[in-house]
Amino acid sequence: MKLVITLFTIFLSFSEIVHSQNFVIAKNDSINKNDRTNVYKILYRGDSTYRKAYVDSIMYADFWDTIPQTIFWTKLMRLSADSGFMSVAKTRQIIDTISVIYYSSLNDTRKTNYRDSLKKAFGLSDSTRIFFTTGKKYFYSFRTVIPSIDESIPVFIENNVDPWFAQSILLIESPNKLQKSKAGAYGPFQLMKYNARKYGLTINRKTDERKDIKRSAYAASMFINKICIPTVRSILDSLNISYKENDLWFRLLVMHVYHAGGGNVQNILYTIRPKEGGLPLIYTVWQTEAGSFRNASQNYSQVLIAALLEFHNLIRTAADRIQ
Repeated sequence: MKLVITLFTIFLSFSEIVHSQNFVIAKNDSINKNDRTNVYKILYRGDSTYRKAYVDSIMYADFWDTIPQTIFWTKLMRLSADSGFMSVAKTRQIIDTISVIYYSSLNDTRKTNYRDSLKKAFGLSDSTRIFFTTGKKYFYSFRTVIPSIDESIPVFIENNVDPWFAQSILLIESPNKLQKSKAGAYGPFQLMKYNARKYGLTINRKTDERKDIKRSAYAASMFINKICIPTVRSILDSLNISYKENDLWFRLLVMHVYHAGGGNVQNILYTIRPKEGGLPLIYTVWQTEAGSFRNASQNYSQVLIAALLEFHNLIRTAADRIQ
């Protein structure tokens, strides 16, 4: 049965930004993971084909969109590469916006003096670390990745893996074009050779199936199902922390395992020794370093939340019809 409703029904906390425009909605219960998350087919303006996407209101219901780190990365995804933010490393509070050309023209002494002036102006301690980060609008081209999300969601569902992971990985790993990391990860799901081959992908001098969206989606879903999720379960069980696997904080830990490896996630959680899960645990992960789990690892779930929020905004502004 099709119901004509506003997009507000899907995005529970969009009350301040949703327009009065109506959309055709047809809920597909066969691929729901719980009563707050859904896969929908979306027809975007300028497209002739409905594309599947995962729509999740929990981030707004639980106020993940109000966290300083999320706000920082959301704004950075909208900022052009010729500008950058000066931010407090620990909290990601933005304290200035400057041009890249100007910042690059400063020598080390002037950069130090500039940072010191910001600390004084904002009442920060002398030991406060301040980062300069350039705009990432060029990288996070979410419209470009829509077809890949559409093709990957059914693969994850077929392998009994929450399709939320498919969309999440694609939004932050290679949203504008195929990327290859310094560590050797490649393709839309940024798979290492070992994991790709483990799950049947061909990689040789002539062929690299990591660039094939469906083949790499299969390998990524298997890796999450066989390694990442069981690893998080094991760590949390060892700490006597209760969890639900469709809770966002649990999913974020799974994503950290996907990115940094189980050993690094275990190190960080054993360093923290949390008594319970939830947003406070994730926030503490962002503030804590252990072994190789440092700034890039801390940023991973921050970037992910921001990317999901921005993608939902894209759906809100660019969708003509939703089934």
